[in-house]
Amino acid sequence: MKPSTGHCIFCDLIRGAAEVSICYEDSTAIALLDIQPVNPGHVLVVPREHYEVLQDIPKEVGAHLYQVATKLIPTVQAASGATDMNIVVNSGQAAGQNVMHYHIHLIPRRDGDGFDVPLPFPGSVMPNRQQLDAMAARIGSMLRDPLRNGGMRD
Repeated sequence: MKPSTGHCIFCDLIRGAAEVSICYEDSTAIALLDIQPVNPGHVLVVPREHYEVLQDIPKEVGAHLYQVATKLIPTVQAASGATDMNIVVNSGQAAGQNVMHYHIHLIPRRDGDGFDVPLPFPGSVMPNRQQLDAMAARIGSMLRDPLRNGGMRD
């Protein structure tokens, strides 16, 4: 885990420093209602320990957070009357993360609700197959490199 870059409002909330609407909690995770929801029922799944971005999270904690999210989704949909769901992770400032304590957004969705995460991104250019294959080969070779410090290991 990298050192924190400053004060963390989520750590304060987890310690009980302010009001929070909790819908799930266990020894590793807490799920709470977003105070600026996209739609009613917008839930944040947050690790109790401070990890800033996805890369900082131990595998077992990340897996547990995803299990909590998938457990909550049908109940959040039923409670909010939503038919669909966005699961959103913004990891890092350039990716839109504004609270530097990793969290997963569960955003209930309905037709015509006005929220949009356009993929493919309208400003993107479709690469040719050679560019896609080259990037896939680069990623694959980096994953297999035993000397690479950040390589995937089991």
